[in-house]
Amino acid sequence: MSSLRRAKHQAELIGKTDLLRIRSLSELCGSDIYVKCEFQNPGGSIKDRAALQMVEDAMASGELKPGMTIVEGTAGNTGIGLAVVAKALGLDLLVVMPNDQTREKTQMIELHGARLMAVDPVPFKNDNHFYHTARRLAENSDSYWWANQFENTSNMRAHYLHTGPEIFQQLDGKVDVLVSVSGTGGTIAGNSRYLKEQNPQAEVWLADPDGSGSYNFLKTGEFVAQGGSMTEGIGIMRRVENFRQAQIDYALNLPDQDLVSIADYVRRHDGIVLGSSSALNVAAAYFAALHRPPGQNIVTFACDLGERSSSKLYNPEYLQSRGLNPQPESIEHLTARYKEQGERVLQVTRDYKA
Repeated sequence: MSSLRRAKHQAELIGKTDLLRIRSLSELCGSDIYVKCEFQNPGGSIKDRAALQMVEDAMASGELKPGMTIVEGTAGNTGIGLAVVAKALGLDLLVVMPNDQTREKTQMIELHGARLMAVDPVPFKNDNHFYHTARRLAENSDSYWWANQFENTSNMRAHYLHTGPEIFQQLDGKVDVLVSVSGTGGTIAGNSRYLKEQNPQAEVWLADPDGSGSYNFLKTGEFVAQGGSMTEGIGIMRRVENFRQAQIDYALNLPDQDLVSIADYVRRHDGIVLGSSSALNVAAAYFAALHRPPGQNIVTFACDLGERSSSKLYNPEYLQSRGLNPQPESIEHLTARYKEQGERVLQVTRDYKA
């Protein structure tokens, strides 16, 4: 009973999420694959942690004052997290978001009381990109504070101060492999830095989808991407400060078709409904497990509520529209293919922090 919490507002409920072993995949690979249940946060995603840390740090420094409005450009989950935190702390929020994100996310931002400005999805170099739009709004008004989740290292501090220590405690210090996607880089940076301080031998794997340039950047030093992905807010096509803080040993690029197969298998065998980013995490964790000796503790993240991907990952018509097969590959075929594809694992030796 001592672990139960009583909160004054929702922001106090952020963090201290459970760690769940995925039984089916763990039994197949001989190692324990765990997901950190970040959907338990009040905003339903891991981005609640960054949202709270960024706001708390800005209030402590005086950058964010009572009566000001938080403004941020986001693909969804950070906007929901900031909406939860803003409402809890009596602040206003304006979210700038591309209009091609799932309706589930845009609806939740509005339900939590934030204002939403939807803009057309354009490349980052375009001045009308949601990131640049949010920045301009903040620069042109003293009443706005720009959260700037990509460059604001309070993002990674949330995980260095809280998520990493939670994982370390939950596994009694035995963390062999950490696997994470990267959007802003905050999650993989904060957790990798903390866990490697405790055990320098712990491996950190980056999971990257098609359409992101992170894998290629770690390989060649250039942000080049091919194809695209149904994952939202995952992948980077430029250097950002949070990602520079990460300590990455290996990187892996996986296609969306693998997400369909892993999500279906885990849903049917474990009753766990993964979102698209979480499915990428779990697929990469399973890949890592198959290329390491048995008996490992492998940790990744269930980034958000699986229902936020229902209109894409679990929608046969949408999958077909993207050229994906709604019928999942059998776990036997997927396992055999992963075992044969060891050359796809990139050992990161490039200095990507410069």
